[in-house]
Amino acid sequence: MRQKKTDPFYKGKRWERVRAAALARDGYMCQESKRYGVMAQADTVHHVFPRELFPEYAYALWNLVSLTGAVHDEMHDRVTGDLTAKGKELLRRVARRQGVEVPARYRG
Repeated sequence: MRQKKTDPFYKGKRWERVRAAALARDGYMCQESKRYGVMAQADTVHHVFPRELFPEYAYALWNLVSLTGAVHDEMHDRVTGDLTAKGKELLRRVARRQGVEVPARYRG
């Protein structure tokens, strides 16, 4: 079985610092689960605006949210790599809150 290659971005000191800041800000709890009254420990930090498409937001704390691994998987289509409907909805919520324009591909 072939191992998945880790993106070097996620090994960098800057990422480790901003990831730790996001987890601490969110109380180490999955923010999406918390919306539904479920308290679950977060182990993943998700880029709401995908890093590959929006590198300018890669380290922006407002663009990061703490999630469980399972909830994080619900945000991405693991075949296409794009956001799922749930991921797009989160992006729209965060964009509204931050006053950032929602890219055309994620509207509606």
